[in-house]
Amino acid sequence: MKGTTKKSLERLLFLCSFVLSSIRTSTTLDTVTPSQPISDGQTIVSPGESFELGFFSPGSSRNRYLGIWYKKISTGTVVWVANREAPLFDHLGVLKVTAQGNLVLLNSTKGIVWSSNTSRAAENIPDARLLESGNLVVEDGNDDGPDKYLWQSFDYPCDTLLPGMKLGRNLASGFDWFLSSWKSTDDPARGDYTFRIDLHGVPQLVLKKGSATQFRAGSWNGIRWTGAQAMVRNPVYTYEFVSNETCVYYKYELLNSSVFSRMVLNASGVSQRFTWIDRSHSWVLYYVVIVDQCDNYAFCGEYASCNINKSPVCSCLQGFEPKSPRDWSFLDWTDGCARRTLLDCDKGDGFLKHAGVKLPDTTYASVNKSIGLEKCRELCSNNCSCTAYANSDVRGGGSGCILWFSALIDIREFSDGGQDLYIRVAASELGNIGAERSSNDKKLLGIIFGSVIFIAMLAIGLIFYIRKKKAKTKNSLEKDCNDEDENEVMELPIFDMKTIIKATENFSIDKKLGEGGFGTVYKGNLNEGQEIAVKRLSQDSGQGLKEFKNEVILIAKLQHRNLVKLLGCCVERDERMLIYEYMPNKSLDYFIFDESGRKELDWHNRINIINGIARGLLYLHQDSRLRIIHRDLKASNVLLDSKMNPKISDFGLARMFGGDETEANTKKVVGTYGYMSPEYAIDGLFSVKSDVFSFGVLVLEIVSGRKNRGFNHPDHQHNLLGHAWRLWMEERPLELIDDILGESCALSEVLRCIHVALLCVQQRPDDRPSMSTVVLMFGSDTMLPQPKQPGFFTERNVVEAESSASKNDSSTKNEITISLLEPR
Repeated sequence: MKGTTKKSLERLLFLCSFVLSSIRTSTTLDTVTPSQPISDGQTIVSPGESFELGFFSPGSSRNRYLGIWYKKISTGTVVWVANREAPLFDHLGVLKVTAQGNLVLLNSTKGIVWSSNTSRAAENIPDARLLESGNLVVEDGNDDGPDKYLWQSFDYPCDTLLPGMKLGRNLASGFDWFLSSWKSTDDPARGDYTFRIDLHGVPQLVLKKGSATQFRAGSWNGIRWTGAQAMVRNPVYTYEFVSNETCVYYKYELLNSSVFSRMVLNASGVSQRFTWIDRSHSWVLYYVVIVDQCDNYAFCGEYASCNINKSPVCSCLQGFEPKSPRDWSFLDWTDGCARRTLLDCDKGDGFLKHAGVKLPDTTYASVNKSIGLEKCRELCSNNCSCTAYANSDVRGGGSGCILWFSALIDIREFSDGGQDLYIRVAASELGNIGAERSSNDKKLLGIIFGSVIFIAMLAIGLIFYIRKKKAKTKNSLEKDCNDEDENEVMELPIFDMKTIIKATENFSIDKKLGEGGFGTVYKGNLNEGQEIAVKRLSQDSGQGLKEFKNEVILIAKLQHRNLVKLLGCCVERDERMLIYEYMPNKSLDYFIFDESGRKELDWHNRINIINGIARGLLYLHQDSRLRIIHRDLKASNVLLDSKMNPKISDFGLARMFGGDETEANTKKVVGTYGYMSPEYAIDGLFSVKSDVFSFGVLVLEIVSGRKNRGFNHPDHQHNLLGHAWRLWMEERPLELIDDILGESCALSEVLRCIHVALLCVQQRPDDRPSMSTVVLMFGSDTMLPQPKQPGFFTERNVVEAESSASKNDSSTKNEITISLLEPR
C-alpha cells in the first residue's frame, strides 16, 4: 500500500514539474514552430520586449483575437490583428506554423479561422518570430534575410502604421499596403475608412470613406506631400517616398530607437500620430491629418481655392465665377466655379500663375520627371485639353512636369510654402480685369449720357423706384426682425441711409475704425452729438439675412454693462448695417497684441477686463432671460469704453438656447481657430462650455500679452496653450506673465488667473468649470482643482492650422480635427 502511495506521489510530482516547466517555457517563447504552437494564454515576445504577440479581447468584447501589442511601454495598445474578420468565441484558439510555412489559427474544433496564405513553400523547417520592430515574420529555417521571409505582418497593416511599415504598392506583384480603420473600439473588423496611396494619374496620399475621398495630402514634390505643409524635419522621425519601376511607397523611421511613435487611423476616420511620453506614461497626440475645413476634399468645388485666413474661406480662381451665386451667398461652395470666358485654343490661351498653393487633384494628370518648367508650359500650351501645369519636384529650384487634363479641384492657398500652379485661361483674362471693367463702364456711361430723353425717363423712374423700395424695405425689415414668436416684434430704432451717410461722412476712410470678417466698422456722429459705431456688412461677407437678424434680435434683448449696446439698424437696398454705442478704445486686441498698447494696460486694468468678460459671459449663460452661446469670443470681439471697461460684441454667430437645453449640434462649424473648443471643431457640439474654453484662451492672452495662434518660443514649438501647460507642469507658471507688467501685478492674482484659465481650456467639456464657478473662483481664495491636459495643444511646426472654420456636411460628425499634445 505504501509502495503504491509512493509511486502515486512520484507521478504527481513529475506531472507538476512538467506543467511548471511548460508554463516557464510559454512565458519565454520567442518563436512558433511546427512542433511548438502557442495557445490562448501564451505569448511570444520580441527580443527587446517592445512588442508581444498573443490572444486578446478588445474593449468590452468577449471575442478573442490574435494580435500584436506594445509590451514594454503600454500594455494593451494593439497595433496589428490577424483574424480581424473572424473572431474566436472561446479561449481555445491555437496558432501554429505548418511544415509548408503557413501560419494558421485554429479554433476549438481544429478548424482554420485564419491563415497567412504564404505564397512560397518552405524548403527547411519554418519558424515564426516577432521582431523588435513589431513585425511578425515567417522564416525558412535559418534563411532569415528580410527579402527571404516567407511572410510578414508588415505587408498586411491594419489600423496602425509602425516605423518601417509601408503605404503604397508593390508594382511587381500588384500588392497594396494601406491602413484600414477598425469598425469600433470593440470590433477590429475592417471599418469604413482607408488611408492609402492612390496611383491613378500621379500618385497621391488620400483618406477615403468607402470609395469617396475625404482628404488628399496631394502628390509628392520631392520634400513632402504638396498639401501637407506640417511635414517638416523633426527630432522624432524621418520619412521617405520611393517611386520606381518595382514599387511606390511612403514610410517613416524613428531617429531614436528609444522613442515610440505610431500612426493610427481610428474608427471615426481620423488619422493621428501618437508619441509615448515616459513621464506621464501615456500616448500623446503629436499631430492629426485633417486640421481645418480646407483640408476636407474638394471643400470649395471646382476651379476654386480655400484659404483658411480669409472670410469666406472659398473664392473662385481668377478668371472664374461661381456656378451658383445663390449657393455661394449661403456659404455652400460645393458646385464650385466655372470659366468666365470659354477657352479658345486657336486664339492663343494663356496661363495665370497661382503661387503658394496645394496642387489640385492629380487623378487625371500625368507626370514627366525629365523636363523643366518651360518645356512643361510648351506641352500644356500645345494640348488644348491641358488645364494647368506645375513642377513635379520643388528641390533645387524646381524640375519635372505635371500636366492636368480635367477640372481643377481641391486647391488650397497657404500663407507660407506651397507651390506655383499655372492655370490655363482665355487670352482676354490675361489683361487688367479691373481696367477692362472700368473701360466698359465708361462706354456704358457715354451711351447713357448720349440720350437726354432716356436720362430724363431713367431719373423719373429711379425716383419712383427708390421711394417704393424704401417703403418696402422698412416693412420687410420690421417683418424680418421679428423673433421666432410671431407675437413678439422687436422694438428697435431703424436708421435711414441718409442719416448714416451723413454721420460717417459718406463712409470716409478717416472714419474707419477697423475691418473684420463680416465687414467694416466706421465711427459716426449724429446730429444731436451722439457718437456711434456703424458696422457695415460687406455684400460678399458671408453673413446673410439669417445671421444679421440673429445679431439684431439677440443684442436687442440683452442688457448688461459688459455687453455692447445696440442702438439700431439700417437696411436699405443691398446695405445692412448695425449701429452700436461708440467705444473710444476700440477692441482689446489693439492693446494686448501691440507693443505700445500693452504698456497702457497695467495689471489693474487687465484683471478688471478679465472679471468684466467673465461677468458678461455669466449673464449670457445664466442670468439673462435667454441662454446665449456666443461661439466667437476672442480679443477682437471685446470692445473697451473710455474707462477700459470690457464689452462683449459681435453676436452674429451666437445661438440661443431655451428651456432645459444645454448643448446643440451643428453641421456648419463657424468660429475662430485658436479659440474654438475641440468638441465644437471636431463634432460640431457646442454648449456654454465651448465659450468657457474661449474665455480660458483669452485669459492666457491677457496675462501674457501674446496670441495663442502664431506664438513663438525659442525652446519649443508649442502654441500659447502648450507653453502655459508646459510651464505649469514644470512649476514655472509665473514665467508666463507679460514682461511689461514688471512688479506692478499681484503675483497671487496672476497665478490664480493662470490656474483658472488652464481649468477652462481642459480637453473634456465636463472637466471645465461653468462661468458661475469661474466668477466664484476669481472672487474667493478657495482651493482650486489641478487642471488636466488642455485641448488645442498644437506643435506649430507639425500642425499649422489657422483661422475661422465653417463646414457644411451631411453627417453630424464634422470632419475638422484638433490636435491635443503634451510637453515632452
